[in-house]
Amino acid sequence: MRDTSIEPRVIGTVRNDLHDAKSHDWTEVVSEIVLDPEVAPALDGLEGFSHIVVLFWLDKVTPQERQVLKAHPHKRKDLPLVGVFAIRTPSRPNPIGVTIARLLERRENVLKVKGLDAIDGTPVLDIKPLMPGAVPRGELKAPDWVDRLSPA
Repeated sequence: MRDTSIEPRVIGTVRNDLHDAKSHDWTEVVSEIVLDPEVAPALDGLEGFSHIVVLFWLDKVTPQERQVLKAHPHKRKDLPLVGVFAIRTPSRPNPIGVTIARLLERRENVLKVKGLDAIDGTPVLDIKPLMPGAVPRGELKAPDWVDRLSPA
């Protein structure tokens, strides 16, 4: 039997003016990621990238929300009921958030970013540079209902 225990380490915290995860135009949200000072050396060289991938823990998700397997996108009943792995809902078995954000600035252990869809106080688990080769080439495919969503 394989060991299934996982103990992620929180390396920092999101700081911004948003205290709820209601619909926002996240593309315009400016946040700071304040990393623990002891991991600051791990940021060296990151400022050369325009975008970063941020993994974070959606700590406000309740145990009941972690049991949800299907939902309507943006809780809109006019959109189809789909599995949570087909939408970007925080309600999921493992409430791990992942976002590509524009890196605006680095100051020692603080990253200023734009477009991070995480509220104030959200624990940060990891940061990776967005490498040009990591972005899919060609046309992206999505179901028709995605076109009816507003930016989130």
